[in-house]
Amino acid sequence: MKQVSYGTTAKPNNRARYAKHIIAVTSGKGGVGKSTVSVNLSIALAQLGHRVGLLDADVYGPDTPRMLQIENERVQWSDHNQMIPSENFGIKIMSVGLTTPTPDTPLVWRSSVAVSALMQFLEETAWGELDFLVIDMPPGTGDIQLTMAEELPITAAIIVTTPQQISLDDVSRAIMMLKETGIRIGGLVENMSYFIAPDTGAEYAIFGEGGGKYTATKYNIPLLGKVPLTMGIRKGSDRGRPSVALGSEDEKNYFRDIAKSLLVEIGID
Repeated sequence: MKQVSYGTTAKPNNRARYAKHIIAVTSGKGGVGKSTVSVNLSIALAQLGHRVGLLDADVYGPDTPRMLQIENERVQWSDHNQMIPSENFGIKIMSVGLTTPTPDTPLVWRSSVAVSALMQFLEETAWGELDFLVIDMPPGTGDIQLTMAEELPITAAIIVTTPQQISLDDVSRAIMMLKETGIRIGGLVENMSYFIAPDTGAEYAIFGEGGGKYTATKYNIPLLGKVPLTMGIRKGSDRGRPSVALGSEDEKNYFRDIAKSLLVEIGID
């Protein structure tokens, strides 16, 4: 039997040697727009000239295929017995949503099975050489987060939250987990910062105000950017038309600015 060598958070393995930088996008709770940020950040980095792969590690809620207009594709295998990632909008994508018989097939998996599947995606996908591997993590602070910290030398983590206090409570726990495992925090993104009414352009702070800035200051981490809740961003996510590629100029710039701020934080021009 092949012996498997597992890493630790102090000395992680590197199961993605093909990637120069690994960015983990995470959150304290679900429903805050983590996948929206992951998808648009990945495309923004590609627009800046980088080779980018996106791994959808949210195995129980794999939303990136729909957001990238590949939800009806299914994984193909190469002659070298490697999975071939899908491609769209200038990035490569692998998701458990591409491996199920139908898009609505549920994955009733124990965490050990989910972790094994993600290791397979890392090691048996024909990613090619990447400048960035962006990982759309599941919400929370469970097995998958811990395993990724042990099996990958993560360059930086990005934390997504809304201004709502319940979201901030949960994101605080995610921040402390990252700090305790020694993962560098590249910054915080406040999503759904305010709602822009499509008819009047008026702004409404329906989830509260200032929560992202307060949390970033409290934990001494950068605030990479704020993304409003707009009809364009919501429709674009549902229709597989990412805002950074096909949205308005304002919508494009929200995510491009976040990508540029991240590059500054990790020391890449």
